[in-house]
Amino acid sequence: MEGFTTDRLAVRRFRTTDGPALHAYLSRPEAVRFEPYPVQSAQDCERLAGERAGDPAFWAVCLADTGDLVGNLYLSRQQPDAWRTYELGYVFNPDHWGRRFATESAAALVSACFAGGAHRIVARCDPRNLASWRLLERLGFRREGHFIRSASFTTDAAGAPVWHDGYLYACLAEEWT
Repeated sequence: MEGFTTDRLAVRRFRTTDGPALHAYLSRPEAVRFEPYPVQSAQDCERLAGERAGDPAFWAVCLADTGDLVGNLYLSRQQPDAWRTYELGYVFNPDHWGRRFATESAAALVSACFAGGAHRIVARCDPRNLASWRLLERLGFRREGHFIRSASFTTDAAGAPVWHDGYLYACLAEEWT
């Protein structure tokens, strides 16, 4: 699949020229607060655009009428291949939060993934990220686990890991409507 459209969005593969648009949101602390990476510089985003342009797991989400990049989706096949399981992720520009662009684009991508033969799609999020787990529940994913102090993306002043909990969500092909 090379791309698709929804009522308001065009979802396409990343381009090497998407660095400035990525920087518009990955440079914002509120956008990456729950991500495993810090805010990104313009140079970081130029590099990321190039990497994502060659990575079929990443999708650029753009406004259909203007082509402006407003966020990205991530859908990666997990191992072993025979399990036909994928992991979903998303990050959107805070300027466009609350407009359900993540819900609209993720629902279309999940539908295409299940139509293509996926058995199961999983997603993980920090329990403090209320908007993220509410989005997953709106999509019809069910919470399967609450992992206590299971991940650390940062360290404290002494260099010790700062642990946080994680939720695991999933949806099976036969549950998708």
